[in-house]
Amino acid sequence: MQFSTEEKVTQVIGPDGYWLTRANLPPPETTRWVIRRKAQVVAAVRGGLLSLEEACQLYRLNREEFDSWQYSIERYGMAGLRTTRTQFYVTSPKRLRSLKSRIRGMIGPPLASRD
Repeated sequence: MQFSTEEKVTQVIGPDGYWLTRANLPPPETTRWVIRRKAQVVAAVRGGLLSLEEACQLYRLNREEFDSWQYSIERYGMAGLRTTRTQFYVTSPKRLRSLKSRIRGMIGPPLASRD
């Protein structure tokens, strides 16, 4: 008898503290992304219920959008997922310059200039 070395995750703790399963994730046709739904998708990916690729394909998200949700939760908590707050967090010129330089530092120089 062989055993799989990978255990399939069937439930994770959601952002509200309740169990989150594939059955109670937001529906794939979701167009109105409220804070709770965004947080559920991030929790599902973090917990291994969905892979990042699965989540992006299922919910028609691009990687940058998902990463922004995850960053907002890490930095500001669930309140950071409010779309009205996103403008506040990002649009101050000083904050925008800071984010741009931080992102450049994380990704390095453009591919053309790498040796």
